[in-house]
Amino acid sequence: MSQFWLYLNLGLEHVLDWNAYDHILFLIAMVASYTFNSWKRVLWLVTTFTIGHTLALFLSTYEVVIVNTAWVEFLIPITIMVTAFYNIFTASSKEKSGSANLLYFTTAFFGIIHGLGFSTYFKMLSNGFSSKIAPLFEFALGIECAQAIVVFSALILAFIGQNFFKISKRDWILVISAIVIGIILPILRDNFQAI
Repeated sequence: MSQFWLYLNLGLEHVLDWNAYDHILFLIAMVASYTFNSWKRVLWLVTTFTIGHTLALFLSTYEVVIVNTAWVEFLIPITIMVTAFYNIFTASSKEKSGSANLLYFTTAFFGIIHGLGFSTYFKMLSNGFSSKIAPLFEFALGIECAQAIVVFSALILAFIGQNFFKISKRDWILVISAIVIGIILPILRDNFQAI
């Protein structure tokens, strides 16, 4: 049972770690255009991201996929930047149900990239276990719980901003996305230089 709590806690810490805030930035960018009324779609997006993340960890842990860590670390801020720019370019439009499949596919793909970024550390942690399946799912459960915390917090802030401070939804999306881009640009530059 202690192994369960260890990996669940590692999943929580992986997302909620302020020193590695790229995951939080991605989640904030991902849900910037949503409100509590869209909770089902938000839940599916977060779960789709976790599935992609877990798939990448699985493939990397069992060495089905071997990647250059420097490239993955460069691609992670790219995913955040693409998400934020998508928000900016679509801030004025209504939700389009026709693009849902592309949205879920892209979210899963971005989850794979983020999962590959953590795979080296996860392999090191799970090295002593004969089966890595249980730790992988325990870790994924921790990620899902932490993502729910971040997403719920972001939706609360959006609700407060839009309902109490009367910020229009469009302006909220633009401001949040611009802040995310401003934070991620130096990380992108540094990671590019490390390639």
